[in-house]
Amino acid sequence: MAGVRDKSVSAPRAVAIIQARMNSTRLPGKSLLDLCGRPLLSHVIDRAGVIEGVSEVVLATAHGDDNIPLIEIARSAGIETFAGPLDNVLERFYLASQEHPSDFIVRITADNPFTDPEYGSIALSIAVESGADLCSITNLPLGAAVEIIKKQALDDAYRSASKPYHFEHVTPYIKEHDEIFRIERHAVTFPNPFPDLRLTVDTDEDYRLAKLLYDNLYRGEIFSLNSVISFLSKHPEMAAINSKVRQRPMTHSSQQ
Repeated sequence: MAGVRDKSVSAPRAVAIIQARMNSTRLPGKSLLDLCGRPLLSHVIDRAGVIEGVSEVVLATAHGDDNIPLIEIARSAGIETFAGPLDNVLERFYLASQEHPSDFIVRITADNPFTDPEYGSIALSIAVESGADLCSITNLPLGAAVEIIKKQALDDAYRSASKPYHFEHVTPYIKEHDEIFRIERHAVTFPNPFPDLRLTVDTDEDYRLAKLLYDNLYRGEIFSLNSVISFLSKHPEMAAINSKVRQRPMTHSSQQ
């Protein structure tokens, strides 16, 4: 878990922002898909809320009546909501961060019901201690990690971004300018016999795997990434369910 900080020093404020929209091109409405009797988005919200150091969780969705079900789920979970541009996700994040001030933003996507709070806590701790503009944990399965963005870096990216994919996503501009921004990628030693494991939900195959894992592991409480790997090690055929799905490149519009 994240290290203990000196409580005599005021800790920087961190807000988790979950990006979501209903009209995903590959699997529309995926945030509403059922996992153990609850919408997928509800599980993402649960996990965001227990990341150590997070003061507030906000759903950042897009304008439009079709996104009202997402807002209703968020409000029933007791978190704040923000509606912004559909395709300009960078602007949506920037505007949401203006409305919900913080020093650091924990970026989470609503198609990741396996977001791991422990590694999210570690990433946030590293970002705070190092003052990184962008921080992430590497060597984790796709869909388990979060990105930590310093608020000032997000502001700078919003003002300076120029290419279409800079706006379809949130952090490409920062990643392309490591001469300007301090980027921390912290590799962890994580025993994982499934190097291509997808724990995100972007296709029907992804959902089939997610549903099987939740059916077997969810007992009303958040389960760890380690428990996922342990279970799959006993049932390796399950990891093959979505093994042929290919992640789309960043230049294609695939974001929430």
